[in-house]
Amino acid sequence: MGKVETVVFLSLILDLFAFTIPLPLFPRLIEWYTKRETSDANGFLSRTLWLVSSVRGIFYKSARNSEKWDVVLLGGLMGSAFSTLQFVVSPHIGSLSDTYGRKRVLLVTMIGNILSAVVWIQSTTFASYMLSRVIGGLSEGNVQLAIAILSDVTTPTNRAKALAYVGIAFAICFCIGPPIGAYFASRPVPLAGASIGMELNIYATPAILTLILLVAETLFLMIALPETRGKRPIVAQSDQPKESAPSVKGSAPSRAGTVEKRISLLKTLRKLHFLFLGVFSGVEFTLTFLTFDLLDWDNKQNGAFLGSIGIVSALLQGGYVRRAIPKIGEGTMARRGISSCALGLIFLAAIPQVVSTRPSIALRLLQGAAVCMAFTSATVVNSLTTYASLQCDESVDENTGKAISEHPQLAKGKALGQFRSSGQLGRALGPLLACASYWTFGPSLTYAVGAVAMFVLSTSMKSVTLSQRK
Repeated sequence: MGKVETVVFLSLILDLFAFTIPLPLFPRLIEWYTKRETSDANGFLSRTLWLVSSVRGIFYKSARNSEKWDVVLLGGLMGSAFSTLQFVVSPHIGSLSDTYGRKRVLLVTMIGNILSAVVWIQSTTFASYMLSRVIGGLSEGNVQLAIAILSDVTTPTNRAKALAYVGIAFAICFCIGPPIGAYFASRPVPLAGASIGMELNIYATPAILTLILLVAETLFLMIALPETRGKRPIVAQSDQPKESAPSVKGSAPSRAGTVEKRISLLKTLRKLHFLFLGVFSGVEFTLTFLTFDLLDWDNKQNGAFLGSIGIVSALLQGGYVRRAIPKIGEGTMARRGISSCALGLIFLAAIPQVVSTRPSIALRLLQGAAVCMAFTSATVVNSLTTYASLQCDESVDENTGKAISEHPQLAKGKALGQFRSSGQLGRALGPLLACASYWTFGPSLTYAVGAVAMFVLSTSMKSVTLSQRK
């Protein structure tokens, strides 16, 4: 890796480590707020739970363990709020980075992330905790700006390998973040209480660790990250993407030939990104509730489970994906990941049918689903992002070797911000729809429908790849 790639990778490790710490805590965190605040009938949480319960009652009045179902849906609302805000702000963050520079905008977003962690530490009410989520949702721009930075400093031929480090950072942090979050969740802050004159969140220790990581990341970026906007590498003619034919037999060219086709392909990729993450995020979000409801797992067990998915995903990213994408193409790799997700969903759909009579088989099915989800995590989003990024490359003057500005819709920050925004809209709707389906129709039907949706998306991805060959 070059200097910029190394800085981006290390900053993503810090950022995503902070992001993954609270993932296994949501079910128990909601329980804690519920026990504290439900006695106040006019409180924010009581009113929210009343709304959740009313909506559930419309569709499924006789739900087994109705309080648990309400916790599931409330968790979906929490996940949706963050992603909805990301859907709104991502295009604006990207456009601002095109105008004012990647580094400057990134540092501004870091201030918001730090403020979000500070509010979480002190959030002893559900309303204040949701405030921290709102601040975080409006501020999070690290991943999309990291992708834009890597796109600035890499050529089309090495783009996929460089962006694979984003996926590797995700995988590594899913290995260490959830287990560490679960570990520190059981260890209260020693000074909490009367000695410091204030009450802290039950999970103040992981919140403080998150704050430390974000502050360290901010200082690191201030010192080590150069500005990359407008400083694109001079691309040799041999590095230009082939627009007439693929470099490997059977694969499709990564970049559409004309500006109009590239803009059209970007729109198609945004739709696929939205649909894929709409289904996949629902699966991700309900996994810990599945283990909470059917297996009665605690924070530690959920943390270890998510960590195991991260380990497998990291190994796949570093050992397989980076080497295979240049050979088979981004579209084919994405299609394989989507198909893997469909298989994993079939495994998950079977778990409720056997968990009471054959718990050992249920555990094996869960492990098989985890491997499938790890492969999906390692392949799909990274492949689609690389595919979208390559459509934003400017042409290079054959005489001077310098970049030629083209259509404003192909500006990297704006285009990649819109691409991420489409995915965040999927992440906003996915948890809500999945949770609603989960308690209305049950996990088996929910995951079975998800499997069918993934098979349809896989077919659509194949059509996109085939159309690029023409």
